[in-house]
This record gives sequence, structure tokens and C-alpha cells, in this order.
Amino acid sequence: MTRSQFGAILLAGAVAACGSKPPSPAEDRAASAAAPPTAVSAASPRVNTTPAPGPAPAGMVWVPGGTFWMGCENCGMPDALPVHAVAVDGFWMDRAPVTNAEFARFVKATGHVTVAERPLDPKDFPGVPREKLVPGSAIFVPTSAPVPLDNPLQWWRYTPGANWKHPEGPGSNLKTRADHPVVHVAFEDAVAYARWAGKRLPTEAEFEFAARGGLDRQKYPWGNEMNPGGKAAANTWQGQFPARDRGEDGYPGTSPVTAFPPNGFSLYDMGGNVWQWCADWYRPDAYAARAQAGGIAQNPQGPSDSFDPQEPGMAKRVTRGGSYLCTDQYCARYLVGSRGKSETSSGTSNLGFRLALSVTR
Repeated sequence: MTRSQFGAILLAGAVAACGSKPPSPAEDRAASAAAPPTAVSAASPRVNTTPAPGPAPAGMVWVPGGTFWMGCENCGMPDALPVHAVAVDGFWMDRAPVTNAEFARFVKATGHVTVAERPLDPKDFPGVPREKLVPGSAIFVPTSAPVPLDNPLQWWRYTPGANWKHPEGPGSNLKTRADHPVVHVAFEDAVAYARWAGKRLPTEAEFEFAARGGLDRQKYPWGNEMNPGGKAAANTWQGQFPARDRGEDGYPGTSPVTAFPPNGFSLYDMGGNVWQWCADWYRPDAYAARAQAGGIAQNPQGPSDSFDPQEPGMAKRVTRGGSYLCTDQYCARYLVGSRGKSETSSGTSNLGFRLALSVTR
């Protein structure tokens, strides 16, 4: 989500989604062939046996670190290639995304006003009438019938008054959603919460290692089957996108953060429900540059700047995990090695976050 897309919805009444239809398998193979190979001889996927350094901080679990193959081969996503060897040290991670109840405690303690609750700056939206520059955010609105998937402006709406307290705009509230993930949070909102909590956002490498839960090169955080044993393992889209989510997993929108089983590290919602902010700047060539350096990347922090050729000039951070809107028809980014991206000043009805904590020695 970007300022230019927000400008588009203010003028046309819609906004683009965080994800998009993956490139074709042919594009994926071409990107893989063009990318430099990673050093494979020294890489042996493993989970460290280092025990937790002490009692777990409240609401967090120990992720022991280790070496893994990062990326998404045969996914049709060139920015997740090449698959390359990465090692991360052990760290603490929130067992689930930050909930509405937890975010409410932060706001009560600090008085923080989220980006979605602030008036829009006219300098950021040239050509948009001032009367439209009101606080709000983008929400997903199903279409009345199936539509071509080439224009996300058809199913996103900028809604005045939409924010973390009112996920669908005025008239909506959190009465039954205290344990759902907070949404409509921009990057700076997540960072402000992290500072208050004494934590930090995870790196993209940490997020993927944690999401894999100790599994090696599997498709999903829970294994290779989308619905193991015929049961939904995550909150994703069922039905024809974007017209109707049949809600066969029990939730047509967001779900409680512990509604689905945890992965091998006892982490919930590492795929589906809401996208989650990571600390890394987004560049589609980040993995190629890392692989070019050779060897096993040790605790990579991401590139030093952001660049998205689809929207040059927009500063974007990586998002991970996909959301309840993800489907293989349009955005299959619940795949554990896939990547997302979002402009830092944007929030949406399917974007949240969780935090990590480094070990102090």
C-alpha cells in the first residue's frame, strides 16, 4: 500500500492490495536461472540445541535459531529467489500477533495516535481535494460478482474513520475482537509499540526461520499439505476471490490469534490471518545480492534502502505471513518462503505485527 494508491482511492474510491497474483511459473524459472547460485556445500539445515537463556518473557516463546534455506522455489515469486542458506541466532518471539486488547493497553498508557487516525498531509496527495483528506484507512470490500483480477481498486475502499478501533469504519468496534490481531497499523505505529514494550520488529530472516518451525523446505509453516487431515491450518480465503469467502475455516475475516494450531516452535498465525511487519527494507533483488556474496548469511538485516521497480520512490518494508485474503487464485503468500511489501505510512484491514526480543548476554 502506498501514498499513490491512497491518492487513487481518495479520487476513485478504492485502493490496491498488499499482495498480488504471483508471476507465472515460467517467470519463476527465468528468475531462478538468472540468479547467482548460493553456496550449498557448507549449508546443512539444522535447529540449534541452545536452551532458552531463562524464563520466557510474558507472551513470548524461545526460537533457538539455526541454519535454513530461505526463499520460495517453484512458487512463481521471483523476489523470493534464489533460495539461499541463512543462519540466525536464537531470539524470543511473540507467540502470536499483537492483539486489539494488547494494543489498547499501549494506547491507554502512551496516548499514541495511529497514522490512520491523523489527517492526511496535502503535500503527500497532490490533486486530491482537501475535503477528502480525512483520517481513515483501507478496508477490503468483496465485489458483488466475480471480476478480473487485474485491478485491486475493485475490492479495496478508503474508508473515513477506519482505524484500529473501528476496523470497518464508523459503526464497527472491537467488542468481540479483543483477541483478534490489531490492524490498520502503519510501520511507525508498530515501531512505537515495540519501543513501549521494550522489544523490536523481527528481521525477515528471523520471521521465516520462526515460521518454518524447524521444518526444512516445506511449503507452509505446518508442512506440505494446505489442509492436513482435511482441516484448515490457517485463516485464508475459500471461494472465488474477491467475490465471496465461504468461510470454511470458520472465519470470513480476521480470527482470534490462537484459533489455529501453532507451528513447531509453538508460534501462532505464522501464515494467514494478517500480514505482519518486518524490520527489513524491501527490495526485489535482496536475495540475489545476498546469494552473490556467497557462503551462509549470518543474521542478515536486509538491504540498506528500499526500491520497488513497480513504484519507484516509495519507501517499503517487508511484510510476511499473508492474510485471510490470500488464495492461490490471487495472492498465495501464506507460502512460508514468500514475501510481501507495504509502504511504511500505510495500514490496511489485513495488516498487523508481532515482536521479537534479542538475547542479552
